[in-house]
Amino acid sequence: MAKEKSKILIVEDDKYYRRAYKDGLEDAGFSVTLANDGKDGLEKAKSEHPDLILLDLIMPIEGGFDVLAEVKTDDALKDIPIVILSNLGQDSDVEKTKALGAVDYLIKSDVTMKEVLTKVKFYLAKKK
Repeated sequence: MAKEKSKILIVEDDKYYRRAYKDGLEDAGFSVTLANDGKDGLEKAKSEHPDLILLDLIMPIEGGFDVLAEVKTDDALKDIPIVILSNLGQDSDVEKTKALGAVDYLIKSDVTMKEVLTKVKFYLAKKK
């Protein structure tokens, strides 16, 4: 029997980043769901129950900080590891997301797809 693919939810409003992360993760054997704003991301988190969420912070409708807080206070979702992928790099933003429950914080402009994959695999292995 084939091993079930880990499900990754990417919540990102930039279509180029969304496509790049989706392609890289699917090439690595993951099942990927996309959301292009925070509200859509929350709905998909609730319906799909992904194994991990990659979350941008600055988005229309509902921002990443709000999505993170809402997921982490939802009993059905709170154990899903959330990795922040943002261009915000201030220490205060990093600290705020960690306080809200994010497992990691990556700055998009400083991280390669290979590094994103390494982090995703690490947190999925840690979760099991």
